[in-house]
Amino acid sequence: MNISLIQTSLTWEDAAANRSMFTDKINAISEPTDVIVLPEMFTTGFSMNTSLAEGMDGETINWMKSTAQERNVVLCGSVLIEDNGSFYNRLLWVQPDGPVKHYDKRHLFSLSTEPQTFSPGHEQLIVEYKGWRINLIVCYDLRFPVWIRNTKSDAYDILICVANWPERRNIAWQTLLRARAIENQAYVIGVNRIGNDGNNIYHSGNSMVIDPLGEVLYHKEHDEAIFTITLQKETVDEVRTKFPFWKDADKFYISQEKENRGTEK
Repeated sequence: MNISLIQTSLTWEDAAANRSMFTDKINAISEPTDVIVLPEMFTTGFSMNTSLAEGMDGETINWMKSTAQERNVVLCGSVLIEDNGSFYNRLLWVQPDGPVKHYDKRHLFSLSTEPQTFSPGHEQLIVEYKGWRINLIVCYDLRFPVWIRNTKSDAYDILICVANWPERRNIAWQTLLRARAIENQAYVIGVNRIGNDGNNIYHSGNSMVIDPLGEVLYHKEHDEAIFTITLQKETVDEVRTKFPFWKDADKFYISQEKENRGTEK
């Protein structure tokens, strides 16, 4: 599978400007690609301004649908969404053949006002696409390994994390991405933004692609970048066969009790 990462700065709270910018960057991708991954809250930056929220029939989703169809790719990134009177930091998975799937960020960052602004999600989203199983998470979710843990009955091959992760906690970002790859024996893709946001918080990017053994296949710091990488399903299968650590994993279940949890900011 070919996956493209777009690491870029964002125009604060200006969805139209960000959609235009991403249109140009997507059009600049010349390599064959199956999935294009954008950062967390890619139309606004990490804003708690709910007046900017869009519906599931809003301009951004319509843009994602038309772009996915025109380029014959999946578009993936999170957006500030209002749905049935509640607000969500919602990751959207928009396929070129029409389906739109979504994941609502479960862990809302308790050092910000995100838990008071957004409703948390309670269900994982593992999509099946072109023979791959892909788990989708948002930023702060990365800190919670139980939520992301691969299981024997519902294993995934790729973990994609979209983020607005600040530079001042960059060591945690890089370490946790590699840890999630190693413990789940899966490819991990982390796509982060760069630059200062509207709260003058600096983001250094450090978008990464990591293989199931924890080896870094791609890493970009500070600069804007568009990068396409080809992932091999055989690599996942070989690692899990040669090192069948998954067989020794502890059994567990995730409670569905509603909790006010923490996104990384």
